[in-house]
Amino acid sequence: MVGAGYWGPNLVRNAQQTAALRLHWLCDLDEERARRVLGRYSTVGVTTSFDEVLADERVRAVAIATPAATHYRLVRAALEAGKHVLVEKPITTTADEAAELVDLAESSGLVLMCDHTFCYTPVVRRIRELLHGGELGDLQFFDSVRINLGLVQPDVDVLWDLAPHDLSILDFVLPPGVVPVGVSAQAADPIGAGRACVAYLTVRLSNGALAHCHVNWLSPTKVRTTLIGGSRRTLVWDDLNPQARLAVHDRGVDLTPPERLTEEIRHQAQVSYRVGDMVAPALSEQEALRAVMAEFADAVTEGRAPLTDGRAGLRVLRLLHAAARSLELRGATVPVDAHQLTTTQERAVAR
Repeated sequence: MVGAGYWGPNLVRNAQQTAALRLHWLCDLDEERARRVLGRYSTVGVTTSFDEVLADERVRAVAIATPAATHYRLVRAALEAGKHVLVEKPITTTADEAAELVDLAESSGLVLMCDHTFCYTPVVRRIRELLHGGELGDLQFFDSVRINLGLVQPDVDVLWDLAPHDLSILDFVLPPGVVPVGVSAQAADPIGAGRACVAYLTVRLSNGALAHCHVNWLSPTKVRTTLIGGSRRTLVWDDLNPQARLAVHDRGVDLTPPERLTEEIRHQAQVSYRVGDMVAPALSEQEALRAVMAEFADAVTEGRAPLTDGRAGLRVLRLLHAAARSLELRGATVPVDAHQLTTTQERAVAR
């Protein structure tokens, strides 16, 4: 484990509680901080030297939870040393660096996994099943809100701070064959922080649907909701409502095909509204990071790509860069190369 700061202790705890993993080292520039994370009686080694970790033949895999600016150097060194890698998002700070790491991992036969934590929550796994299984019908819209009175970050704007969560979820749940084709973004800095504090991001999808994300550091209330509409059903995910975190509504809008219109109703509205039952699926309670660690271990032992592999991290990074470019162009839509954004699901089918 590399990094004992904000997120590292959570990874340490879950790695130690995953039977398939054995933690040998905690590496951090602050040795005392690392020792506090492990506790007084831990047998896990502590070091400030990443080279010492990489030189240890017992170490088959490395988890990296350090500032994003260090990811490229650390991930590359680990891959070149023959280690599998789990890295926090974003995978790197530039798409070119991320693509280089993905190619290096694949050519070396090594696992490169991104910790897109939300993708391993029971609710997001169920949403993916509903979309991929066709229970929602054809995807019509994806609308997420992630707002709160949060910390204004010193090095990134609200788009880079919060939107990666929603974009990684979008990438994870999109049905096979549906990919982003364009991105537009609007942002504002109403408090003069020197970086955007409120942002709206729209992703155009290849099937004509829209995905919209609202992120905000300035809201007095915390909201974590996602609506996903399909031609058959619509789901509502309220992450702050543990009693009914996910609700699937048999409600929507139907359009009568022209060939089914009789002469008597031809001049009436072709749109009809469907109001049916609401179902709240039962969801297991499981810590997402435990599932992240289990997936990483399984991918390494089974020699397969993890659900959120390096390419997933690269796709999310490219969407963020497209959004940043759109802001520079005052909200203009920036095309996305659909070929570069091949989904995990499509590659799995190809294999």
